[in-house]
Amino acid sequence: MHGPTGSNGPTGLTGPTGPTGLPKAELHLHIEGTLEPELAFALAARNGVTLPYADTAALREAYRFSDLQSFLDLYYGLMAVLRTAEDFTELTDAYLGRAAAQGVRHAEIFFDPQAHTARGVPVGTVIEGLSASLERSEERYGISTRLIMCFLRDESAESALATLEAAKPHLDRITGVGLDSAEVGHPPAKFREVYEAAAALGLRRVAHAGEEGPAAYIREALDVLGVERIDHGLRCMEDPELVERLVRERVPLTLCPLSNVRLRAIDVLADHPLRAMMAAGLLVTVNSDDPAYFGGYVGDNFDGVRDALGLTPEQLRELARNSFEASFLDDDEPRRARYLSEVEAYEFGAE
Repeated sequence: MHGPTGSNGPTGLTGPTGPTGLPKAELHLHIEGTLEPELAFALAARNGVTLPYADTAALREAYRFSDLQSFLDLYYGLMAVLRTAEDFTELTDAYLGRAAAQGVRHAEIFFDPQAHTARGVPVGTVIEGLSASLERSEERYGISTRLIMCFLRDESAESALATLEAAKPHLDRITGVGLDSAEVGHPPAKFREVYEAAAALGLRRVAHAGEEGPAAYIREALDVLGVERIDHGLRCMEDPELVERLVRERVPLTLCPLSNVRLRAIDVLADHPLRAMMAAGLLVTVNSDDPAYFGGYVGDNFDGVRDALGLTPEQLRELARNSFEASFLDDDEPRRARYLSEVEAYEFGAE
């Protein structure tokens, strides 16, 4: 039985034998980007927040973006409804329910503490709320989880360091750090010091690079920040030597196809380089990014690339395998092996 999907995109509900039901890990998911209009209005009413939209239909109509910045303006504005730990728990529960319905077995979830502390919401409140959901995720939804704290790259490096310091009492619940928000003009090297501090604390490291920014940002994230995974990485294809390196070093790329179309990184899904990236030997995964805003959850992304790029069941299975191989389940190899066996056992039916 399938649950709800993206509010303004393809349903992607092809039944339990299609790409939607294929066991998969989601490695590029911003929890704030799962805020559906209905929940936004419910939380606004509960917290006494007035939204500048007449109703959910008007809010959905605003989900038409010309670029990354136009999305970020709405994204951060809508966060005003998130005030209490209960709000973050409800937001995360809603995502996990949708993810379970679309085959997700493991999720590594980004959150943006600076976007909340700037509004007076303590980082502890955010983490407590998220954790209340994640701690029961496996029991309730059959999904294992990891939590990744992201720094906003259009804020200062000093703010990132202060955020890491504020999160120290909660590091038992945080697996890694990431870097997101407006990419152009904010190179990875700006955050060298905070990534060095995170590494010293034993945190895993990922970063957005090569979405709107150049391929050089991917190199910089690898060489200066020491990241283990590149989020997006779309523009690596402009640099053949970089592609060779990524293949040789098996650096995972967490692609988000529907997001790329919605933010105009590519014009139409049929132009997406995913198939070429797979053919080049890159370790690519498919994810949903900010699914409430971009027209679909991760199963919808699998369905979308299957239809637009003509991917075969074996290619879809490769993407699912990649997602578990690229995950931070290193401390839980039996679980990873179990998930991979589920991928191999999955049977695609006629559709």
